[in-house]
Amino acid sequence: MVAGGSLFGATPLAKHQVATYIMAMAPKVFHPSRRAFLATLPSLGLLAACAAESASSEPGEVAFEADAWRELDDNAWRARLSDQAFRVLRREATERPFTSPLNAEKRTGTYVCAGCELPLFSSETKYDSGTGWPSFYDVLPGAIGTKPDHKLWVTRTEYHCARCLGHQGHVFEDGPAPTGLRYCNNGVALTFVPDQV
Repeated sequence: MVAGGSLFGATPLAKHQVATYIMAMAPKVFHPSRRAFLATLPSLGLLAACAAESASSEPGEVAFEADAWRELDDNAWRARLSDQAFRVLRREATERPFTSPLNAEKRTGTYVCAGCELPLFSSETKYDSGTGWPSFYDVLPGAIGTKPDHKLWVTRTEYHCARCLGHQGHVFEDGPAPTGLRYCNNGVALTFVPDQV
């Protein structure tokens, strides 16, 4: 399931937020009578259920809910990351294609999150997609979370590190077998750790 998002935008709403929204909108949308407002209450249950469903997290994200990496503020991240890595990991920017040295990386090893060093991809799943970004056809179990991204004219699936929630890239359904997926990753969001020989 893709986490994040709701009927009202990219941020999930809690039941009390849905109720507050309906209460605020009721006088503007409905006849301002008690009877008209009470008639809208059955909708509240449906909206709250939708909001609760969209707010559910993926197993990888749930496993790290109480992790200290989630507590870091922008100042701590800026001290830890380069400017470009901060923009990508914490602000969901995209690095220019064909600029990452990881495109040419051929050794065996593991690609870890540049923010918190959580292993995300095995080199066995890396391939040259021709897009200019490091690409993988599979992810390590429990390593990422996803959410809908509506920043362009088409909805894409954004994926991020399950531990620190750092933006990695987008996943597309045009990859090779056996998954048919292409995890198109910003190189600056990854660190390569070669296998020990």
